[in-house]
Amino acid sequence: MVDVVVVGASIAGCAAARLFAQAGASVALVERRPDPAAYKVTCTHNILSSALPAIERLGLDALLDERGAVRTYTDFWTPHSGWIRSPDDVPHGYGVRRATLDPMLRELAASTPGVDLLLGHAAVRLLRNGGRISGVEVETPDGDSASLEARLVVAADGRNSTVARLAQVRGRVRRNNRFFYFAYWRGVRPRTDRAHLWFLDPEVAAAFPDEDDLSVVVAGFHRSRLAAVRADPESAYLRMVTRLPGGPDLAGAERASKLIGALHMPNVMRPAARPGLAFVGDAALAADPLFGVGCGWAFQSAEWLVDHTSSALAGTHNLDRALVRYRRAFRRHVSLHYWQMTDISSGRKLRMNERIAFRAAAMDPSFARAVEEMASRRRSPLRLLDPRLAPALLSAARPRVG
Repeated sequence: MVDVVVVGASIAGCAAARLFAQAGASVALVERRPDPAAYKVTCTHNILSSALPAIERLGLDALLDERGAVRTYTDFWTPHSGWIRSPDDVPHGYGVRRATLDPMLRELAASTPGVDLLLGHAAVRLLRNGGRISGVEVETPDGDSASLEARLVVAADGRNSTVARLAQVRGRVRRNNRFFYFAYWRGVRPRTDRAHLWFLDPEVAAAFPDEDDLSVVVAGFHRSRLAAVRADPESAYLRMVTRLPGGPDLAGAERASKLIGALHMPNVMRPAARPGLAFVGDAALAADPLFGVGCGWAFQSAEWLVDHTSSALAGTHNLDRALVRYRRAFRRHVSLHYWQMTDISSGRKLRMNERIAFRAAAMDPSFARAVEEMASRRRSPLRLLDPRLAPALLSAARPRVG
């Protein structure tokens, strides 16, 4: 028996496994894929600055810097405001491909005393003791089954979580009326540390710089155009990204990947805990990818879970009460952000109040700072209701002359 079984050895699972072990817990880290270099393909690779404390706590920041991950800051463009530039003195995020990040983090977790990495092991059944989940039955690489008993099972197995299905924990699904195509480019100029987002109203686009002189350039289309875009995705993609205002110059760049489509990405949020069971990363919440919250919240949700339950695993508190506290903390941190993102991903056009807020951010440095704090998920969306920001909003709301 171990203290914790973590199902899924991607960002959230590896982060949770290492943090639990550093707190003194014994951890079985279960991963269905047998390849230690496996990685998630459909990802924008943008890690928001809200995750920086968790990355530093893991000891991952030095490894990322050594590998050449880009320290990033985010700028926005809308047709109602022009460019909104993030201040230079805010905390940085990271731009790094999952092909680099996932194996690096998996190796870091596996090297942590107390973590046993079980590659090629697939969760097939949950163990129960009374009404409480008490472990996982896995299928081993040779086709046998093994039971892993644990005080806590952590589902870190993604948007379509097998553990959630086995536990019959349904997520609340909100429709996403966008679909995406993206590709990697090498040699995009000018080379920058800025992650760029375009709110084309209602369609969207993004360009995220990564290591090895690579950038991922994303086109997000309204679902009403699905049939037309799918008829010739290459042309539709290039037409959008080459016409972006202040967009990446691809003329001298080299396409370094095929065009990758993400055509069905509903927004899903699950209760973050049940007795004996917790969800982290995309298994807890998977949202529209444009906002780049997935990687950051994977790190952060792992940290929140460990902080709320490690003392209970050590025997000083009731574990299921600790899981209730984690579930509440998760909801408190992410629910307003999630509502905001899913509302915009419905494909609607920006409302008047949003246009004014973007215009205020382009005009007023203090409002731009508040937008950056909210967009990086370091502060709640309620940050924009600070009465001290009202003069900037009033100025932006005045009719423009000329």
